[in-house]
Amino acid sequence: MRHNVLKKKIAAAGKHSPAELVIKNAKIVDVFNGEILDADVAVEGGVIVGLGKYAGKTVIDADGKYLAPGFIDGHVHIESAMVTPPEFAKVVLPHGVTTIIADPHEIANVSGLDGIKFMLDSSENLPLHVYFMLPSCVPATPFENAGAALSAKDLAPFYSHGRVLGLGEVMDYPSVFQGAVPLLEKLEMTENAGKKIDGHAAGIDSTGINVYMTAGIRTDHECVTAAEARERLERGMYVMLREGSAAKDLGNLLDAVTEKNARRCLFVTDDKHLDDIMAEGSIDHNVRLTISKGFDPILAIQMATLNAAECFGLKNKGAIAPGYDADFILLNHLEKFEIDQVFARGVLVAEKGKYLFGGDLGAQIPPPAKLLETVKFHPPSLDDLAIALDDRPMANVIQIIPNSIVTKHIVESVSKKDGKFVPSTETDLLKLLVIERHKMTGNIGRGIVKGFGLLSGAIASTVAHDSHNLVAVGTNDEDLLTAIDVLGEMGGGMAVIQDGVILASLPLKISGLIANMGYEEINAKLDSLNQALAEIGFNGNFNPFLTMSFLALPVIPEIKVTDIGLFDVKNFRHIDVAVK
Repeated sequence: MRHNVLKKKIAAAGKHSPAELVIKNAKIVDVFNGEILDADVAVEGGVIVGLGKYAGKTVIDADGKYLAPGFIDGHVHIESAMVTPPEFAKVVLPHGVTTIIADPHEIANVSGLDGIKFMLDSSENLPLHVYFMLPSCVPATPFENAGAALSAKDLAPFYSHGRVLGLGEVMDYPSVFQGAVPLLEKLEMTENAGKKIDGHAAGIDSTGINVYMTAGIRTDHECVTAAEARERLERGMYVMLREGSAAKDLGNLLDAVTEKNARRCLFVTDDKHLDDIMAEGSIDHNVRLTISKGFDPILAIQMATLNAAECFGLKNKGAIAPGYDADFILLNHLEKFEIDQVFARGVLVAEKGKYLFGGDLGAQIPPPAKLLETVKFHPPSLDDLAIALDDRPMANVIQIIPNSIVTKHIVESVSKKDGKFVPSTETDLLKLLVIERHKMTGNIGRGIVKGFGLLSGAIASTVAHDSHNLVAVGTNDEDLLTAIDVLGEMGGGMAVIQDGVILASLPLKISGLIANMGYEEINAKLDSLNQALAEIGFNGNFNPFLTMSFLALPVIPEIKVTDIGLFDVKNFRHIDVAVK
């Protein structure tokens, strides 16, 4: 049977029979030579079989439009968009993204192997090509409590899956540096399987990059400066240029990109909320930003396609050439970068920003009951939320940096009453809480955060990277307590509370991370959350829910809060809120 398929492709390539589909009058973006070609594109069996003059059973007149390869997102957490894989496909395909390299790290930290299996099963047979990197760090660190723990032995069976490409972002640098056996087993297992290993080198110096490269880790998406990018490029890494919802690093990183080193650079979104994807785009947004910085559009397209494909060994993706998958886009303009049509496997799947392929395409796998019962904690009391400072006037404070997942560690004088911290909207010093929600430990991490700009109320979410405990920020304990209780009753989600009233909420039933509904309904609820944020005084230029979710991530400098307490990332230790 396979021989018959190949015979048809060869016959169409050799012009012995008309191809199933031919695109005529297109300006082809040649990512190999950095040029524009004039030729027909012949497609048979979902694969490009020829460039030249071809006859086709179906002919599309491109009418002078530019034809470019479909985009590849080199590192993305589907869970951050809060949709299932089939819904994610409907959202990103209109933006020209035809392939993604997903890391189910988030759902694995909540639901372990069941979470990974759900993501694999529910991404079968989609027009979006979904590949996976297995989560390397579950739990992410020993400094917090997650919902699962996965060893090399647990992950090994997944390497036989055709869409599993390797090991996902290795963020536990101390374990790599110290040669900790459990992590070495994962690295060696991946190397022996001939698979790829992604890095996560936030704040790591040149010696650390040497260690990562020696360990077989070949990528990093955590650069925030051009100097960091150059350091990684000098040592042979692929640098992932990230532009997400919270981490907007692309503008800085492009200062390190030249025509000589661009082939080692690719685009990623990492964590991007649904509403941001719908408003500004996905990898197409990265391409537009790059072009706006004066880069050649063809070079930008190359970074969005061929570079990513080569990084992950996807030999049949990333270019318009014979033998490559027929995933491509038609553009009205290169500079303005207006996407007119999107094709996957030679089939039109999106046009003028609209998904076309049908609402029920793909494996609409119902989530297992285990994934719907993941928010478990002892309801706290008001006294449980207190931050004791006694007679010490100064406190360790987390200062957020808008549109960055990095924070600053500052020491400030704070308001208190009866020896306990009192939030102040005047000084913008609010209370931050992290409630353990997997094992009923009763743990509550407490901290003080500056920079949110809330004037009243509280916000809470069960999306809190990477262990995804319940996280909340508020101006008063009463609203914080209400927000925590609301999420417990919903079984996970996001909520905005003011004066004890729920202004807006979004249930995230699947592992407390993903909504079990269509993307349009989710987006409408996100709009309601944004309106509610304005009601409680938020007027910043960043996403407060996404920013809050990273305040619990103890692998990103400088200071965060886990369910165990305030954490100094630079020194990898928990510290007191009060300054001694």
